[in-house]
Amino acid sequence: MTSAVVQYAAETSGLVSRVILGMRTDATCYADAAIRVLAWAGSAESRYVCVANVHMTMETHDSDAFRGIVNGADLVTPDGMPLVWALRMFGVRSATRVVGIRLTLQVLRHAAAEGTPVGFYGGSPAVLRRMVTECIKRFPTLRVAYECSPPFRPVTAAEDDAIIADINASGARILFVGLGCPKQERWMAAHRGKVGSVMLGVGAAFDFLAGSKPLAPNWMQNAGLEWLFRLATEPRRLWWRYAYHNPRFVALLTRQYLGSLAS
Repeated sequence: MTSAVVQYAAETSGLVSRVILGMRTDATCYADAAIRVLAWAGSAESRYVCVANVHMTMETHDSDAFRGIVNGADLVTPDGMPLVWALRMFGVRSATRVVGIRLTLQVLRHAAAEGTPVGFYGGSPAVLRRMVTECIKRFPTLRVAYECSPPFRPVTAAEDDAIIADINASGARILFVGLGCPKQERWMAAHRGKVGSVMLGVGAAFDFLAGSKPLAPNWMQNAGLEWLFRLATEPRRLWWRYAYHNPRFVALLTRQYLGSLAS
């Protein structure tokens, strides 16, 4: 185990983790993850949650700095079925998926019921507005305290200070961050301790909730073929990611598994 995993295990109750290609992955579930997020939010704690898939796993494998960011998160959920299979391969037989959009809806449902203010950071102005409208439609008592579509360029130090001040002044206790991997994870890590919210990096959930991107059918998600559906819907943007990462993930995971059998 890496030092980050050992430290996390010491601070957490009843959560089993495994290191997959160097990235910590927590065997949580929707109910457990939502309870943790709402508890942290209730105490106004500054924390962040990563929703991991093969893409994120390979980004951590390729970058020591990014690996430190993900392994330093307060929770790393297994979004993709390949990570669930990997958890099961390494002894966590009860592992299940915790998908970004479903976790978002679960947390929103609890937040609406408890009156916990939430915020949204990311997406284009049109996507953000449609998503917030959809969330309020689904959860009429939801308190949306903050929403921001940042510019598609690096923000200045002054702009970042203003964003932090606006988030904190809004009273949002849970902040959904939709900047895409690895940008959103870097943003959350840089803002832990500055933003007084629990930050959830949920990526494409913004587009799914806004209706600007289709969700894969459940059978494809359960079969680990969600990547194929997304490739079919966005081939020009995603073909290189999947062609580069997926075969390496399979090869490296096989090597890690065989190594674990020999040790």
